[in-house]
Amino acid sequence: MTKPVHETAEIFAVRKVGAYTEFTVVAPGLTAGFRPGHFVAVAVGGENTAMILRRAFALYGANQNEGYAGTIQFVVASNGPGTQWLVQRQVGERLDLVGPLGTPFTLPAPGTGAVLVGGGYGAAPLLPLAQALLTQDSPVEIVLGAANTDRLFGELAAKRLVGQVTVTTDDGSAGTKGWVTDELPAALDRVGAASTAASASGARARLYACGPMGMLRAVGDLAAARGITAQVAVEEAMACGIGVCMTCVLPVRGTDGASRFVRSCVDGPVFDASAIRWADVGTLPPDLVGADAMGGH
Repeated sequence: MTKPVHETAEIFAVRKVGAYTEFTVVAPGLTAGFRPGHFVAVAVGGENTAMILRRAFALYGANQNEGYAGTIQFVVASNGPGTQWLVQRQVGERLDLVGPLGTPFTLPAPGTGAVLVGGGYGAAPLLPLAQALLTQDSPVEIVLGAANTDRLFGELAAKRLVGQVTVTTDDGSAGTKGWVTDELPAALDRVGAASTAASASGARARLYACGPMGMLRAVGDLAAARGITAQVAVEEAMACGIGVCMTCVLPVRGTDGASRFVRSCVDGPVFDASAIRWADVGTLPPDLVGADAMGGH
């Protein structure tokens, strides 16, 4: 885990993107340790607010520009009071930030193909991941899905970056009507054929995904069926971002075969999809290590 820093940072730009708001913030201390998959925790409500818990957002980018202060980008969907307050902030105002936080994506061997799957604004952390993969000569495709056009994010940026982008929407208002998993098999076949590492090491295309939990579970099931690795960045509610409050725990199988509650904010948000016990998310499985002590609490 990268050592996070605490900054009071000035908002440099605010941009509306469909149903979302994209922030660019001057935060040079947060850029040095950034890796794709990291997130930032933002204080909301102002100095005298009763909303004491931060809100977590995946980092869309972190730029260190020579001669200029470094900036970070993150994307906000307005849901509850905290995010409703945040999307009303203007250029020149300051935000209280902690980051970069979490465990980032792990890159495959150079030349190994990858398909990146984003649901809604879950596409945000996949764009810097795509750039990192391209830098190591890995062929990349991106599949983006959302309920409708307004809920899509990053389509144009993805096309500029990788070229091959497939879009699905539940209502058919953009791209193909359907789910991202409908398009994944063909995308995996294409990047697998283009992978320069496949013939040399037997490497298979990798899957990376970020989005709603139902989508991540479906992506994990497809990866398991094809015998390939899938890394998923979960969108669990992260109240503190530093592993103290325990609100973002997930049941995950360890390398020793035992299952435990792990904290999405520090042990994730990126996990191997095959390790998450998807059917037990939100429950207390009786075979979980320590479940007997947690009963009744």
